[in-house]
Amino acid sequence: MAKERNVRKRRMLVLGTGAVGLAGGLGASIPFIASMAPSARARAAGAPVEVDLKNLEPGMMVTVEWRGKPVWVLHRTEEMVQSLSEIADEVQDPMSSSPMQPKYAGNRHRSIKPEYLVLVGICTHLGCSPTTKLVVGSGSGLGEDWKGGFFCPCHGSKFDLAGRVYKGVPAPVNLEVPPHMFTMDNSIIIGEEKKA
Repeated sequence: MAKERNVRKRRMLVLGTGAVGLAGGLGASIPFIASMAPSARARAAGAPVEVDLKNLEPGMMVTVEWRGKPVWVLHRTEEMVQSLSEIADEVQDPMSSSPMQPKYAGNRHRSIKPEYLVLVGICTHLGCSPTTKLVVGSGSGLGEDWKGGFFCPCHGSKFDLAGRVYKGVPAPVNLEVPPHMFTMDNSIIIGEEKKA
């Protein structure tokens, strides 16, 4: 009988020690596992960005950051949209048929709604940041025939008001159109798109 009690005590002691060891191991592993999760900063860097369009008047542009890149949202005027067809012969990919962008950007205005342009503001040549040259004509510093757009001063690449690259410049392709979608409350979410 005393032998049976000793066996039971030993079993209880082994089970109790095992349970305490298991709990301690789990407790120690939680901070280690949590350290492998992306930081709040890393999650925010890839998170979608919402842009309110209520105060963005025609002709105005706003720049936001998405995934560490500048993203331009331009509210084009009717004249800006019309100018896109006037220079179709001067750009490399007038209908944006290149597969490097969302399908809804495969048109003359490279956007879901013609009046709103959403572009990543990084030159496709060497990754410089083009300057905004929305002024038409000689006031832009790019000549009388300039219809407005973007100019990369590093190597002279020019892009129109749809981000289409002009012929004969170093940039090989149009500026990138990031995935985006419009919401019901007059804003754009950059980094998400509606699934078909």
